[in-house]
Amino acid sequence: MTSLFPRRAVLGALFAAALSSLLPGAARAADRVTEIRLDYAYYNPVSLVLKEKGWLEEDLKKDGIAVRWVLSLGSNKALEFLNAGSLDFGSTAGAAALIARINGNPIKSVYVYSKPEWTALVTGPNSAITKVEDLKGKRVAVTRGTDPHIFLVRTLARHKLIDKDIKLVLLQHQDGRLALEKGDVDAWAGLDPLMAQAEIDNGATLFYRNAAANSWGVLNVREEFATQQPELVARVLRAYEKARAHALANPAELKTTIATAAKLSEPVAARQLERTDLSHSAIGAEQADTILQAGLALQESGVLGADVDVKGAVAALIDPSFSKALTQ
Repeated sequence: MTSLFPRRAVLGALFAAALSSLLPGAARAADRVTEIRLDYAYYNPVSLVLKEKGWLEEDLKKDGIAVRWVLSLGSNKALEFLNAGSLDFGSTAGAAALIARINGNPIKSVYVYSKPEWTALVTGPNSAITKVEDLKGKRVAVTRGTDPHIFLVRTLARHKLIDKDIKLVLLQHQDGRLALEKGDVDAWAGLDPLMAQAEIDNGATLFYRNAAANSWGVLNVREEFATQQPELVARVLRAYEKARAHALANPAELKTTIATAAKLSEPVAARQLERTDLSHSAIGAEQADTILQAGLALQESGVLGADVDVKGAVAALIDPSFSKALTQ
């Protein structure tokens, strides 16, 4: 008799587990989403507005869903968080998202938060560097896996150079700016708003610019989350749209929001916004083409293998269905 009760308990537990597997997802408490995790980033002004206003929290509160905000200091960090499952939504450059997808990060790009010129090649105010060819043999700070890194690689290739012709100094964006300011590096592949800060506060020079080689600012979601929770993805994007519309309608307030969040002066925030177009939100063919061209350029320069199906990776990355639904 002593062995019969434990056996019954085990059988009962197995039966309950089998029964629960047959129930709809909504009926199982373990499957219910209780928290959505999003990043906010100083290079994504719309995220700063949404976080400040609390509109997503307001919408999800009635369903008992909390919102947790995580700071991303670069596309590389947002992509790391997404890959680790510690973020559901993350802000990156489109080209950075493509490389992550090629490298096995299961994400979907579902929304555009900006069309920026947020990166350029930067030197200090007294530098003798005036053109890309002058970088040969020089120390250049860059954050690997971000749009500034991709911009640098493409720029070098365009001017018949490769990354081995320079001395890459791998630093996170804010550390790259400080290294340039202190003279520890000769140049920096910059990112706004830190690039604008270097210009306004320290007299730095953007010696090489190419707006067309900047990829779109895209919001990515974990593919598993998008598959399992499409209605929540739609609600997040509706909140994003509300924040984007508010940002466009209130430019002075947006400037203050950026300055406050990133601890910048308002002239620095204004310079960032001069290079940031918030008039787009739907992701589709135009973004796909820009991201594809970046991918093909990286393949041509040897960063991506010759066997990589770049076009297929772009198609797998971009899901226009969610942002398209916003306009219907």
